[in-house]
Formats: sequence, structure tokens, C-alpha cells
Amino acid sequence: MNVIVLQGSPNANGSTALLAAEFAHGAREAGHAVDVVDVAALDIAPCTGCVACSYEGPCVLSDVFGGLRQKILAADMLVLATPLYYYGMTAQLKTVIDRFCSANSSITRKRMKSALLAVAWNSDDWTFDALEAHYDTLVRYLDLRDCGRVLGSGCGTPSMTARSGFPEKAYALGRSV
Repeated sequence: MNVIVLQGSPNANGSTALLAAEFAHGAREAGHAVDVVDVAALDIAPCTGCVACSYEGPCVLSDVFGGLRQKILAADMLVLATPLYYYGMTAQLKTVIDRFCSANSSITRKRMKSALLAVAWNSDDWTFDALEAHYDTLVRYLDLRDCGRVLGSGCGTPSMTARSGFPEKAYALGRSV
């Protein structure tokens, strides 16, 4: 299986990257090909809502999303990895997801597997509610098959995350897909 992990943290070596790397390690050990893409490092413009793509591309914006779109469509599983910023995914990851507009039908037809990896400093029992609601809506809208999620609460720094059980959970999720 081909897996693409869209890592949306602007902190390339942060807690999100740690979970993404552990997930990828587990998935590779299970025999899958994994591509971790640091979307925060890509120059991708936000969707303008022009719908010139007719929801099936190509997008009229000329940037690196065209190549990323092809990687996404070549994958069998889509993993979204993000730190929690004001109770949602990062703007960098959201920008990429908004550009899915140009591949809606193709993504939906694939019935891709999906997973969510997220970290937050906060540890309240409601910390991830809004992010999970957004993810669940994407799963439903794009006809994805959710394979699980790792929601790392209390992961305010990479060292806090490394000492938590969340990297092991990300590895185990990767092994299980």
C-alpha cells in the first residue's frame, strides 16, 4: 500500500514530526511505501474558490500543488498530521486540504484509507473535539475509511512528546494499517 503523510507543522522537528516519523516507521515495517510530505515547507497558494477546476482539476493556480495532487492520487492512504493551533489544524495543512477541491471526485472514488495524528499542549478532555469534528467531516465528505487517530495531549514540546506514550501509539497505528 502507498501511504502519504501530510505533515502540517511549521516546526519541522517538533512533536508532530515525531509522531509522523513513528507512524511512517511502523507502516514501513508493515511493508508499506510511505511518503512524509512537509506541507508547511511548500509554497502552496490558498484556493480562491473560482471552481475553474470543476472539482476535478487541473487547478488554475500555478504552484507545487499539482505535483502534490499527483502524489495524493497515487496513494492508498492519506494521513493528516498537525499540531493543534487554536483547536484546529494548522493553516499550512488547511491550505493543502482546501486545494483538494481540484481532485474531489478522484479522491472520493479511491475510497482511500485515512488517519489523523495530532499533538497539543492542552490536556483537557475536550481539547481535540473541534479537530476531530473537522476530520470526521472530511472522512465523510471524501468517502475515506478512517483507520484510527493518535491524539497526543500534553505534548507541548518534542521532549514532552518523546516521554509520552504517543510516539509508540503512532508507531502501532502505522504497523496496523
